[in-house]
Amino acid sequence: MDIIFLGGLKIETIIGIYDWERVTKQTVILDIEMAFDIQKAAETDDIQYTLDYKTVSRRIISFVEASQFFLVEKLISEIADIIRNEFSVSWVKITLNKKGAISGASDVGIIIERGERKP
Repeated sequence: MDIIFLGGLKIETIIGIYDWERVTKQTVILDIEMAFDIQKAAETDDIQYTLDYKTVSRRIISFVEASQFFLVEKLISEIADIIRNEFSVSWVKITLNKKGAISGASDVGIIIERGERKP
């Protein structure tokens, strides 16, 4: 299985359940792994046969910046759906880090996998 990834994608958004979180943007950091067969792209050296990670990142940034979810669980699930449905990705793994959400912890977040990992 080939994996195309985006690491450390920082996006400002409204996320959280507390009153202050509903008015103050916070940074979420995304690490995204996407299963995609790159064989034809490698053979042809043609971008039309691969997953354009710049297009994926622009779509995700636009979506997250405009969102206002209460829970990171909802946000990460929506991101996974966009990637799988709009970019024909069979499997995706996403780590969402909401740095500083818990006093005393450097990292807080959630990791999900959606779809089937194909060899």
